Amino acid sequence: MTTRSPSEPGHQPEHGPHPDPALGAIMSERRQLINLAYRLLGSLAEAEDAVQETYTRWYAMSREQRDAIGSPGAWLTKVAGRICLDVLRSARARRESYVGEWIPEPLPDRAEWAAGRPGDGGGHPADPADRVTLDESVDMAFLVVLESMTPAERVAFILHDVFRYPFAEVAAIVGRTPAACRQLAASARRRIGAAPAPVARPTARAGVIRDFKQAWEAKDIAALVALLDPAATMTADGGGLAGAALRPVVGGERIARYVVEMAGRAPAPGLTLLERSVNGSPGLVAQYGGATVTVAAFAVAEDRITHIWVVRNPEKLRPWSV
Repeated sequence: MTTRSPSEPGHQPEHGPHPDPALGAIMSERRQLINLAYRLLGSLAEAEDAVQETYTRWYAMSREQRDAIGSPGAWLTKVAGRICLDVLRSARARRESYVGEWIPEPLPDRAEWAAGRPGDGGGHPADPADRVTLDESVDMAFLVVLESMTPAERVAFILHDVFRYPFAEVAAIVGRTPAACRQLAASARRRIGAAPAPVARPTARAGVIRDFKQAWEAKDIAALVALLDPAATMTADGGGLAGAALRPVVGGERIARYVVEMAGRAPAPGLTLLERSVNGSPGLVAQYGGATVTVAAFAVAEDRITHIWVVRNPEKLRPWSV
């Protein structure tokens, strides 16, 4: 957990004789920045670090320099966008050495944020400003497609298509011309369009996942196969810190046998499988001894599961801490 210093959000700089009158306006931007950074990076931890660094740079300036900025919100967005772009560029090299598959960090439902489940792991509720708005732009399938984009494509697309920033402002962040940013966003849209989209209604999707949970608990391979598309894929992320398949498991029957085998290995006493919202869509959460050990997100089409993303890396399950 990152520790905030006195120069960061939530603290008034101690060296000035008078409070900063613009502090309220500056801090009101935090939630927007967290929402932007999570969509750009696919990691809440990295998003928090990027926003923290943004505010650190703001308070590193003198009062005169800050007062000279006509739109602090635009300045913060520009700096956060550039920091995220740098993180995305360096992440490519880091993920090449990642153990197994890399999946974006899953997020719990708003109610779980409000109840104080996510936080620092020490029983303290999450800052409301750190809650990510859950919509189609954080659906796991969508985030996975974003991972296929170049850093510049991802930044241009998210800023323009999701957050509605004009290309002139996007250009200042990406370091390209507005015309080039328009092309980047168009290329990103083609990637989105080429990806299969879940078409099941939310209620139908929840029903399929409920049936999957029951079949998994019963270790019923035939029932699991019936719920899985024959060409379904399961991708797991353990990060070398928890047991997980290092490569995607492809095929409905193979997935069914794999999850039943994993269920057989799991310590039954104390293990609970729960239906939970994952990134705003129906999913499953496995808890052992009250601690979340696995979060699974699903893509469903025509009442069949087409993809399962299983996150077991404990570093990515911090928001699910009880």
